[in-house]
Amino acid sequence: MKSAITVCLVPEARSGPFVFHEGLADGCARAAALGFDAVEIFPPAANAVDIAELQGLLDHHGLKVAAIGSGGGWVIHKWTLTSPDAEIRAHARDFIRSIIDLAGGFGAPAIIGSMQGRVENGVTREQALAWLGEGLHDLGEYAAATHGTKLLYEPLNRYETNLFNNIADTAAWLRTLKTHRLRILADLFHMNIEEPDLAAALRAAGALVGHIHFADSNRRAIGLGHTNAAPIVAALREIGYDGYLSAEILPLPDSDTAARQTIESFRKFTT
Repeated sequence: MKSAITVCLVPEARSGPFVFHEGLADGCARAAALGFDAVEIFPPAANAVDIAELQGLLDHHGLKVAAIGSGGGWVIHKWTLTSPDAEIRAHARDFIRSIIDLAGGFGAPAIIGSMQGRVENGVTREQALAWLGEGLHDLGEYAAATHGTKLLYEPLNRYETNLFNNIADTAAWLRTLKTHRLRILADLFHMNIEEPDLAAALRAAGALVGHIHFADSNRRAIGLGHTNAAPIVAALREIGYDGYLSAEILPLPDSDTAARQTIESFRKFTT
């Protein structure tokens, strides 16, 4: 397994669960200094990232891109794949497609989290899931055909969406889709709210697990809450997971302490 840490480029998300907020150069330098393998980037839009600059930073610091989030489309524009407004759904797909292109250029997957939306008033669950399924199929197939990458779908806790909240329901629904290009982003913070047994949920999902957000029960760095990471990492080994444990966490008590605690916990549980 490999380590990653979040770099947020969206000013509106400064209070969100991201560790570094001072730009790509600063985030990459600090990640590399602590020994992280990769960065996970949260941009306001795909064209906000200078590709040549990012590649230069990665090369200089010996880093990879673990994933790139699409949530800026929700934070800034309120676009979702399940909006009752067809124009908004189209904007959401276009935005995510551009993030897929950005991430794919670095061999990384794009993440769909908040841009999934929710079942809104006046819309049936069946209709919302039909829109979501259509969007994920289109985008998953695009990621595979254009870049040879998977698309990450993140079930969120009940306070953030009423679509899918636990790993089992997510996995069962993904298996009904025609596309096989999707993988689950399992966020330990959301799982702590929704799952009775985090390790069992990961074992049951098996090969569908494509990315981990390495966050404690209070959304701080692992080791600063109540989560026991040992059985979780053991379960990931059992299913053959060799991807990233990425710190999408609150920068508390400060970014440097959160980052240092994360890499220390990563080493403790994975070596």
